[in-house]
Amino acid sequence: MIDLRLTDEQQLLQQTARDFARAEISPIAEQVARDRIDEPWPVCEAMFRRGWELGFTRLLLPERFGGGGGRMIDAALLLEELGAADVAIAADLFALNMTVPLIVLTGGSEAQQERLLGGMVRQPTVLSGALSEPNVAGSELFTQDPSPKLGIRTRARRVAEHYVIDGQKSAFVTNAGIADQYFVLARTADDRPLWESISVFLVDAATPGLSTGRRTRMSGWLAGHHAEVTLEGVEVAADRLIGGEGAGARIMGSLPQMPVGLAATFVGLARATYEYALDYAGRRQSMGVPIARHQAVALKLAEMYADYQVARLALWDAALDCDVDPMRAATLKAPLAKTLAVDASIRNAERAVQILGAYGVTDEYPTARWLNDAWIGYSCDFTRDMLRLGMVPFLPAAPN
Repeated sequence: MIDLRLTDEQQLLQQTARDFARAEISPIAEQVARDRIDEPWPVCEAMFRRGWELGFTRLLLPERFGGGGGRMIDAALLLEELGAADVAIAADLFALNMTVPLIVLTGGSEAQQERLLGGMVRQPTVLSGALSEPNVAGSELFTQDPSPKLGIRTRARRVAEHYVIDGQKSAFVTNAGIADQYFVLARTADDRPLWESISVFLVDAATPGLSTGRRTRMSGWLAGHHAEVTLEGVEVAADRLIGGEGAGARIMGSLPQMPVGLAATFVGLARATYEYALDYAGRRQSMGVPIARHQAVALKLAEMYADYQVARLALWDAALDCDVDPMRAATLKAPLAKTLAVDASIRNAERAVQILGAYGVTDEYPTARWLNDAWIGYSCDFTRDMLRLGMVPFLPAAPN
């Protein structure tokens, strides 16, 4: 029997996250938007620390490292609640910091796990993934072309007991400029294709030669922080290489938790826009009745609920598969969950704007901001088209 009911522990986690989101995240998101705060991290820092104290960022790590020992379905429940308050804060500060330590857990040696994960759980640590690069299409991380000329151009060369990294990362590196540590993708061989030469390094933010540019301003995600990362002669100890040279593609490709976590935040956004529009349509009157009584509005509300529910079910399916069949989750379920969640958030935000009419595009209401937030999800961590195309080689045969 398939049982979608939540356990008592999951209900408690969900309620804790919902209370935190409403009390801590929503006021900050509204303040950043209202006051047009250009550097949001000082406003977010205390809130992030309180989330860390509740164990949010440690949820997926084993208890032996000081983590919560939770499953990905637990993380999905938590991140949906945070995403309903603000998708940028949920994705950048909590989903990313919750899932990228799994790079060490998946690819690191026992000694690396003990040393590196221990440091991440003992104090609030902001992490970053320095992956994409300017003038290199993000889709090249999917390339199966054997040419060593394709893919990222950041290079890491071995010198005695350390590596020297040189390269440039794009203006969309999440948490760049506020991170304590960076997971950096670099090539460790110039004569091999991408999937054999890409490696992962954990680099401290204070390492000489690592610098970040000014914060990238986007149409949405106003509380997020993204910037360029420059690496010039950055020396990294050899024991900061995770999984060995050329292991990067294998490690990153076996972590469905990262896109599933992002999907959860957009499911939250899809729900928030639906709930807001439903409440508004029940109070706003036209022709003597609430506008929810008009068929044009009622149909939009029903479609919003349907899109949210479909995205949520796909999210739960992917989250459960992370523990049962990680490869299937990574190749099929996670891309599906991410694209459905973003699609639902975009459509629901558009419908919310329409239901509010002229008010929907004013600063007085959050709907236009939510629409900008939703559209950023389309290209965040690969476009919808690339994710769907990447699924094709792994599609199962139709059942008889």
